[in-house]
Amino acid sequence: MIAAFGLSVLLSGCRIGNTKVVWEKAATGTGKYVFQINGRTCDVRQALLYLCNYRNLYGSAYGIDLWEYDYGADSLEQYVKDITIQELSRVLSMDLLAEQMQVSLTEDELARAKKAADEYYGSLTDAEIAFMDIRESDVVKAYEEYALAKKLYISLTEGIEEEVSDDEARVIRIQQIYVTDKELADAVKEKLGNGDDFAAVASTYNSASEIETVVARDDLPQEVENIAFNLENGEVSEMVKTDDGYYFIKCLSKLEEQLTEDNKENIRQKRRIALFDDEYQAFVEKAAYHLNDSLWDEISLEDTEEIETDSFFAVYAKYFAR
Repeated sequence: MIAAFGLSVLLSGCRIGNTKVVWEKAATGTGKYVFQINGRTCDVRQALLYLCNYRNLYGSAYGIDLWEYDYGADSLEQYVKDITIQELSRVLSMDLLAEQMQVSLTEDELARAKKAADEYYGSLTDAEIAFMDIRESDVVKAYEEYALAKKLYISLTEGIEEEVSDDEARVIRIQQIYVTDKELADAVKEKLGNGDDFAAVASTYNSASEIETVVARDDLPQEVENIAFNLENGEVSEMVKTDDGYYFIKCLSKLEEQLTEDNKENIRQKRRIALFDDEYQAFVEKAAYHLNDSLWDEISLEDTEEIETDSFFAVYAKYFAR
């Protein structure tokens, strides 16, 4: 069975690359754990804790209960179960790596995990506690493991270069015309050369998804970027040939100040991810992953209308805000 670590949103929204893990089947009669990584297990209680929270976080949108709809083969339940395995296995992998690198929680962090667990466990109904068969000590452990995973990420990315120049982060606003055919490109070139309005020509010829857009570096083909980021406000480029077609660019604003400032943090985040990824990928490639799929397949989210808990991660953020 192949489990894709999409590494989508983890620990305050960090995005951490893409890693594929080969899940081997767990040995029969292995007890009540859902999976095992390098001999360390994730038991059913912790899996159900995440599963119930994800059930309610992913199960509604704009006040609509998505569980009321039939998705056919694209089961919402299976999606939520997949997310649960991905996130739990990522946290456990990071905790094991943290131990290797001698990263641990301080007494203060352990105390905050206990306070978070007190609050979260106190919010659970009798039905939720019974469904998860969970104890407060299980919640404490879950918060400790989640906090350690985040601490590892922070410790591995503290050394990044925080300074990002305006030019590296610069976001510009443009109008564009993109065509794939040389004959059409020549027609666009002629019309623009005759002084026709750029937007009017674009509305007739443009094959891109939009005419006006904002772009940062690496959003456009390199040949186009080299031209676009050197245009003055109101200036129109010559025809730019790429492997995929032909571009014409009009610069509306050569510096979108607020978007540029926002993009600086995006660049810092990419640097953090790249720095973290080297250590994380090396661990994943060597680790042994075993999934108790027979047990996991038995777990169902049917008839769980009384399970409404969704605050596990919000409570964590309250006590571990940085």
